[in-house]
Amino acid sequence: MTEVIIPADSVNLHGQLTLVPDATGVVLFAHGSGSSRFSPRNTYVANVLQQRGIGTLLFDLLTHAEDQNYATRFDIDLLTQRLLAATAWLSDCSATKFLKIGYFGASTGAAAALRAAASKGNEISAIVSRGGRPDLAGELALSQVTVPTLLIVGGNDYGVIELNNQAYALMKCRKEIVLVPEATHLFEEPGTLQLAAQHAANWFGIYLQ
Repeated sequence: MTEVIIPADSVNLHGQLTLVPDATGVVLFAHGSGSSRFSPRNTYVANVLQQRGIGTLLFDLLTHAEDQNYATRFDIDLLTQRLLAATAWLSDCSATKFLKIGYFGASTGAAAALRAAASKGNEISAIVSRGGRPDLAGELALSQVTVPTLLIVGGNDYGVIELNNQAYALMKCRKEIVLVPEATHLFEEPGTLQLAAQHAANWFGIYLQ
């Protein structure tokens, strides 16, 4: 793991880049509101991906000061700009410039991932949303996504299931939606995060190889 600093407009974002031998792809993690690169759930998923031969970049979408502002946490335009800045950084980095890029988004980070992918087109190879709010990406962005996208939702995450179904219906790309039994929004129930991580690893394994 390498600590990295990603410039984005007037701020620097801190991240952790982990590359594995013979990796063909790297996944950027766009965390949800109030979370950070130290999110234990995203760290767990990242470890599963690394074991499957996929590199990961966990990074902060917001500075510490920005994260104190509740409204900023839900500023999808800003989160998208930050994700695009990290994507550009990866594309310029000598260690990752030839790797396929995937996005893993949770909560509001899923909306940012979908918007970023809509603007980048085929430069992004795959998206996975876990407990995401893809509806916040907006109808236009959702209809413009061409990237194979997997939506993972907790089977007991009532309300969010419906929002994912609405977003799913608007998407025209290769897509799947998976409900993880017994899981609520944060996948805190025994075995649910592990199952979500396996679904994510399988998806990225197909499209980042």
